[in-house]
Amino acid sequence: MQVTFVSNYINHHQIPFCDAMYRKLGDAYRFVQTEPMEEERIRMGWGENVNGLPYLLLYYEKGEECRRLIAESDVVLFGGVEDESLIADRLRAGRLTVRLSERLYREGQWKAVSPRGLIKKYHDHTRYRKKNVYLLCCGGYVASDFHIIRAYPDKMFKWGYFPRLKEYDIEALLQKKRRRREAKGTVSLLWAGRFMELKHPEYAVEAAARLKQEGYAVSLTMVGGGELDEKLRSMAEAKNVAKETVFAGFQKPDEVRRYMEQADIFLFTSDYREGWGAVLNEAMNSGCAVVANCAVGAVPFLLKPDKNGLVYPNKRMDMFYDSIVRLIKEPEEMERLGREAYRTIAEEWNAEKAAGKLLSLLEGLLLGRVEFAEKGVLSRAPVIAPKKMYHHLNRCVPD
Repeated sequence: MQVTFVSNYINHHQIPFCDAMYRKLGDAYRFVQTEPMEEERIRMGWGENVNGLPYLLLYYEKGEECRRLIAESDVVLFGGVEDESLIADRLRAGRLTVRLSERLYREGQWKAVSPRGLIKKYHDHTRYRKKNVYLLCCGGYVASDFHIIRAYPDKMFKWGYFPRLKEYDIEALLQKKRRRREAKGTVSLLWAGRFMELKHPEYAVEAAARLKQEGYAVSLTMVGGGELDEKLRSMAEAKNVAKETVFAGFQKPDEVRRYMEQADIFLFTSDYREGWGAVLNEAMNSGCAVVANCAVGAVPFLLKPDKNGLVYPNKRMDMFYDSIVRLIKEPEEMERLGREAYRTIAEEWNAEKAAGKLLSLLEGLLLGRVEFAEKGVLSRAPVIAPKKMYHHLNRCVPD
């Protein structure tokens, strides 16, 4: 079975999955990169370790070979590419194609009323609703967006991103965090990402300030940078929490993991515009107790409220803060959630598991069988409106 993955560029979030596919398929697996990576992401360390990947082909250097692979492969995985012409002939020919997509309507599903947008969505997706095309949903709100345009009925699967799995003795890791916490006399909070409006880093600084004001001993590390950098530093000064807050700047992926290994609580505050959010995978893998906004795309798939993390409704700073306080007051609960978070990634949401389950699915699809996994990766992606997700998560435990 020849499988070709076509996307704009490869990065450290995709390499573990691609490595797993290559181990299973050898030269029958290829990744076609359609464009060079942006300079900003290269500066963030996203472009490291891509040279020499045996399965990587650059479309802008080997166009003819790439076009042949796209046309002739048994399966093409197609994601993150604006140029639909790359698979137009394949779709017309009815060759098995599996799309990977984040949200269509990050700014709000009200945008679905745009006639111009609907025409494009029909052209790219809806007209193939009964064809040999399937959708891997990279986020909990993707199925709802595509349901609006009536695309991929009963053909939408849970999917996501699969950063490198680091295997730990989880009890030893939690003990190390505990000893550090006791030695310093503070609970370590961590936030990581670009300092931009949709990620709401100000929530972390605001929480740290209030925690200090109410007598809780905490430290806050902000890993990242961006347009809100100066504003956040000024905010920390104004709210008298500058001494408790470390602005670590942008760090390479391995360094971010080291911060996570030392942190007690990971704060994930992005809103609905965060399509997935692979830092959640990484923080869970690192045994952090997570407090996350239910609006983040990865949250509905990865987190089970009160089972392996805490989830708060979008824009509810009060519930975000209360969740942090709960963990500070209940260190055993904090460790339990960190332990279960680690198990979620180690046992289900990782590259090796995803590659194995995907190959089983593809083998079935080539024979005309659509088979959803019972739980987790490649189980059925539920159609749930964004505003109802928080109540859904707390009403029934997701896979």
